[in-house]
Amino acid sequence: MENILQTKNKLRTPSPVERVGVRLVILGGGESGVGAAVLGLKKGFDVFLSDKGKIKDKYKDVLSNYGIKWEEEKHTEAFILNADEVVKSPGIPDKAELIKALQNKGIPVISEIEFAGRYTKAKKICITGSNGKTTTTLLIYHMLQKAGLNVGLAGNVGKSFAMQVAESTDEAGKKDFDYYVLELSSFQLDGMFEFKADISILLNITPDHLDRYNYEMQNYVDSKFRVIQNQTENDAFIFCIDDEIIAKELTNKIIKAKKFPFSIKQKVEQGAYLDENNQLVINTNNSNPLFMTIQELALQGKHNIYNSMAAGITGKLVEIRKETIRESLSDFHNIGHRLELVGNIHGIEFINDSKATNVNSTWYALESMTNPVILILGGVDKGNDYSMLNELIKEKVKAIICLGSDNKKIIKAFGGLVETILEAGSAQEAVAQSYKLGKKGDTVLLSPACASFDLFEDYEDRGTQFKQAVRGL
Repeated sequence: MENILQTKNKLRTPSPVERVGVRLVILGGGESGVGAAVLGLKKGFDVFLSDKGKIKDKYKDVLSNYGIKWEEEKHTEAFILNADEVVKSPGIPDKAELIKALQNKGIPVISEIEFAGRYTKAKKICITGSNGKTTTTLLIYHMLQKAGLNVGLAGNVGKSFAMQVAESTDEAGKKDFDYYVLELSSFQLDGMFEFKADISILLNITPDHLDRYNYEMQNYVDSKFRVIQNQTENDAFIFCIDDEIIAKELTNKIIKAKKFPFSIKQKVEQGAYLDENNQLVINTNNSNPLFMTIQELALQGKHNIYNSMAAGITGKLVEIRKETIRESLSDFHNIGHRLELVGNIHGIEFINDSKATNVNSTWYALESMTNPVILILGGVDKGNDYSMLNELIKEKVKAIICLGSDNKKIIKAFGGLVETILEAGSAQEAVAQSYKLGKKGDTVLLSPACASFDLFEDYEDRGTQFKQAVRGL
């Protein structure tokens, strides 16, 4: 079991749509959509791409260079409802009228990950969870690269999975990767049916995106567990046994894959845990375990111990040398916009945690704060329950600045817990207000607990504008 990814998997029969002249429609002209369009063209499909919004110039250039037909700022149903198959952007909800119309006509609607997965023999390591999945994905990718493996990074991070698969079939003879490390959101998993992970990782499940799941938590839980679908006894499932929702679901599901739990609360036979000396232990074959002190980990904090455990188990399963695993866990540099120290202005610390797009992420950020906090919070609410923040707000937060177009829910949730709640219509205004409120020894924390699409392009744009405003003080 130790070298789980060396087990050869029989390739599934490709979809019958893999033939010349079959119409493939792509909905969404971003990174994943354009990649799927290029891959579809190379596989002989009649490809058409449609985006209800504006398509960025860099993606228009790609489409034009390949001669792919496209439209923007509209969905022309006559060009879409005649599809044999549709690849949908994860940002388009299943309840959209166009998606319902496609489903009513019996036209398959899938994700870019499902589509690209048909055309690669590479082993796939798939990471999902409500929090920590980007960090864990990048940590595993870093580890595999450090070990000298031929590995690609894709999914909800990095370059389009489909584009990377398409480029591996270029006339230049570029070789496909042997491994792909894929970060998968629940939206991507919802559009995956025949796809199979060789190693699946489920970090945690906390309420998120409930607006997309009819405010039914079980719907969201079921979506996350799709990461294990189609796995066999030759595959591996890595999961946090400390997560109450995951632990409960395990009692109701038949899981064929070999299970590797990780925990900071209990010893596990195969997986990862903390021993009585608070030392990280990783063991996947009942022999030759890896030991490492938590002080050696590059990523500190309880949630990051979990992320490191998941990555370490993966490294052992791929038979990476213990020394390389240990080095990778100790020299990794985390992504931007995740508890990123921007600067210290006249004794006031500014931290950018713009990637905290749900309440649980903000909870982790607040838990790690040691100074009085001025919290910049808000954006597009996704059915958030802010009550889990109450104790930390009362204990650590001296003021809240709401950064969103509609802040009524946040003001109602925390109005009785902090004396000062202000509203800001831009990152620059929020930073100016926080600087005015702050005193030497305070921390200004941008940790919104919400999506960013009301005032910003995405969480990166939000974080970048925050950093620019801080540097402009």
